Amino acid sequence: MLNKSISSLPQSLRVPLLLAALCAGALAPLCAQAQTGSGRIGFVYTERLMTESKLARAADEKIQNEFSKRQKQVDDMVKRYKGAREKFDDDAPKLNDIDRTRRTRELLDMEKDVQRMQREFNEDLFQRKNEERAAIAQRASKLIEQVAEQEHLDVVLQEAVWTSPRIDITDKILKLLDR
Repeated sequence: MLNKSISSLPQSLRVPLLLAALCAGALAPLCAQAQTGSGRIGFVYTERLMTESKLARAADEKIQNEFSKRQKQVDDMVKRYKGAREKFDDDAPKLNDIDRTRRTRELLDMEKDVQRMQREFNEDLFQRKNEERAAIAQRASKLIEQVAEQEHLDVVLQEAVWTSPRIDITDKILKLLDR
């Protein structure tokens, strides 16, 4: 009978329904354990760890100092390009075709250089931020594990739609990270 019910559903609903059933089956033991009161759950807001900890703020400041010179170079290049663009726009009506074409090519080359410089800067900055975040995450993970063992937690979640403040261990982890 179940097979007939499933086969009568449209194809677009079959896969999500089967996935939901599998998830429900996988979560059933956890729900049963939670109902008996023997399972303990903790929750950590990882984004808070990455923004509020002293370690994260120090990493942000370090990256800011590391990239400030390059940021200034990029800003200067953009300013030079905009100035050249405005000068070209003013001069274009007065230029002959050969000079206008030459200056247009120069502007296009300059624009490509600006875009390349900005892209490289953003990629390097993104990579550097990810490296620092990974180091913080690794340290936080060890601390989360320690707190979980000390408080006899069975599971610590890092993402949820909603959590009760009584299972939130983020402040404890922040204090440990800030030592």
